Amino acid sequence: MSGSRPHYILLPVSPLFIAFSLVCAFMLNLMPWGRWVGAPDFVALVLVFWGIHQPRKVGIGVAFCMGLLMDVHDASLLGENALSYTLLSYLAIMIHRRVLWFPVMTQAMHVFPLLLLAQAIQLVVHFVVSGRFPGLLQFVESVVAVAIWPVITWLLLAPQRRAVDRDHTRPI
Repeated sequence: MSGSRPHYILLPVSPLFIAFSLVCAFMLNLMPWGRWVGAPDFVALVLVFWGIHQPRKVGIGVAFCMGLLMDVHDASLLGENALSYTLLSYLAIMIHRRVLWFPVMTQAMHVFPLLLLAQAIQLVVHFVVSGRFPGLLQFVESVVAVAIWPVITWLLLAPQRRAVDRDHTRPI
């Protein structure tokens, strides 16, 4: 282990904070930049984060419900986002123990194939239904999502890092 990286004993996460983060991610997806090429899917990113860090609190059912909300918002085929988010959540839960051992940048490299797969599923479903292929430029979204993974990790872990009873004489 590197001595320069601080190690925190994380406090339990509040279910209200998890719900708040999912609502914020959904609101970010509702913003006008959601249709731009390269704009990340914040709901998918937050679902992967919580699937890795809190798999017992945010599971496949939450991912399915968030996917249905995104399907309604996007006016897409009902179940398109739900299918990809469900698979994304399942895979994140499946690899969560291994990913947590790595530093944040290596975690991002583990998350990248998951986001690509979820996006590929959405594109395949869209292609089967509409017959049009939107192009490979759509995969830039996953690259941008991986680029902001350290920021998302820092933001979502910040409330758990606070000390309940701060004692300056203890090293932890």
